[in-house]
Amino acid sequence: MKNIVVLVSGGGTNLQALIDAEKRGDIRNGKITCVISSKADAYALERAENAGIDGVVLERKAYPDSKAYSEAILAELDRLKADLVVLAGFMTILDECVTKAYPYKIINVHPALIPSFCGEGFYGLKVHKAALDYGVKISGATVHFVNEKADAGAIILQGAVDVLNDDTPETLQRRIMESVEWKLLPKAVSLFCEDKIKIENGVAKVYE
Repeated sequence: MKNIVVLVSGGGTNLQALIDAEKRGDIRNGKITCVISSKADAYALERAENAGIDGVVLERKAYPDSKAYSEAILAELDRLKADLVVLAGFMTILDECVTKAYPYKIINVHPALIPSFCGEGFYGLKVHKAALDYGVKISGATVHFVNEKADAGAIILQGAVDVLNDDTPETLQRRIMESVEWKLLPKAVSLFCEDKIKIENGVAKVYE
């Protein structure tokens, strides 16, 4: 049984999707053992508590820079003996000290079809506004491994939705979360825990 540690910063809707999937038995050979939040008032911590999952607060503002904060996160992950780290609305880019210590063991979900509308500065509603401004006809979400570059790790799963003429960043965000993110993130986590993702020449290949 693999230890899953989830990193959060806000409301925790993706965390809830993971919790619900685990309750349904959809995450095989894995268990969420701890939730680490970068903010003390993150609602995600309440979601964890309601599900009987331990919560830890490591406030970003308590550390002088990204490296010091990342070292604190790394120490906590080591203490928890994390097998898989899931970034679920975690709004801090981790220093490479973490990604190098956990290669191909950190998963993130990005609300666009990478390599479009991704990288530093592309998060939250900014991603969906950029997609609408460009006039794309489909968008979606990507579950990928995390490396030292923002949104540049090996892609695990992707899913798409149609972009509608009257979409706003908010409506597009909601549709992508409900139709793609909340389904693909738990699926990717289960695939990892079942050892069904293999890295070949830097590319993640899924064997279901």
